[in-house]
Amino acid sequence: MSRKISDKVDAITGMRKRHFTATPPCPKACKIELTARCNLKCSFCATSKNLRAKRDMDWDFYCRLLRDYREAGGKEVGMFFLGESMVLPWLPKAIKEAKKVGFEYVFLTTNGVNATPKKVRECMEAGLNSLKYSLNYADPEQFHEIARVKKSLFKTLLENIKESRKVRDKYDFDCGLFASYISYDGEQGKRMKKLVKELDPYLDEIYSLPLYSQADLTGQDNQEQGWKVSGGNPGRLDNMRDPVPCWSLFTEARISWDGRMSMCCFDHDERFNAGNLNEMSFMDAWHSKKFQALRAEHLKKNVRGTACEQCISYDTP
Repeated sequence: MSRKISDKVDAITGMRKRHFTATPPCPKACKIELTARCNLKCSFCATSKNLRAKRDMDWDFYCRLLRDYREAGGKEVGMFFLGESMVLPWLPKAIKEAKKVGFEYVFLTTNGVNATPKKVRECMEAGLNSLKYSLNYADPEQFHEIARVKKSLFKTLLENIKESRKVRDKYDFDCGLFASYISYDGEQGKRMKKLVKELDPYLDEIYSLPLYSQADLTGQDNQEQGWKVSGGNPGRLDNMRDPVPCWSLFTEARISWDGRMSMCCFDHDERFNAGNLNEMSFMDAWHSKKFQALRAEHLKKNVRGTACEQCISYDTP
């Protein structure tokens, strides 16, 4: 079976005619932050700065959210946002519930450290359609330097990736296996070649990403390390999108663990709150006045004075 995740990435980052409005239709995909907790402290990610509370989503709220979003027209759900969902014991239960509600495609991105063969099997049995590993380290030393945890966990990560392929093949699960890595600078791609070659037989596709400024929360720190930072979220390195208008405001939704719909895929500090789904419906938040106002500025291709200004500035003179 041939699988490619890059096609789906390009589809979600590529805005169509119907998206160029302050009130775009219900997004096809939504990422749900089952937990904001993470077991790594990566230097490229603002999660490590602890800029907001990091807890787990309430189960009853999660179930209501699934049904609200499905009734609105949603088709795909991601079992993550800015946290590491593999730390949750009830992750397989959440996947099973999403399939029960009728979502045709359930996907997950993980750092892989907690993706044990047992957990992966449970997730695939529950109906997981796509499992992607964030493989942002070329070797144990770089893993220790960037993730800021013990080197031995890098071996665990690689073993988990290889075992996930064995689990899929043994039980014939219909789940794609993928990986992406951040190309911090010109040398990172070269450093990653050996590891990509090692893991290529176990994964359906591996692709690279540019280094994001994460809403200007990590941009300066990364630049000080000599890394080139991209503004906005331009998608894959081999098919980068313009930073304005930023697709993430128009084609995909994100819900934080406490029920906030975020206007940004890097909302680590609650600057981009479009509405609280404990108080309003999915579509009311998707079309809230605050969300419409920010989209309108993006459509004008001028985000000066908005929460997006500093993030976008990495790609402007």
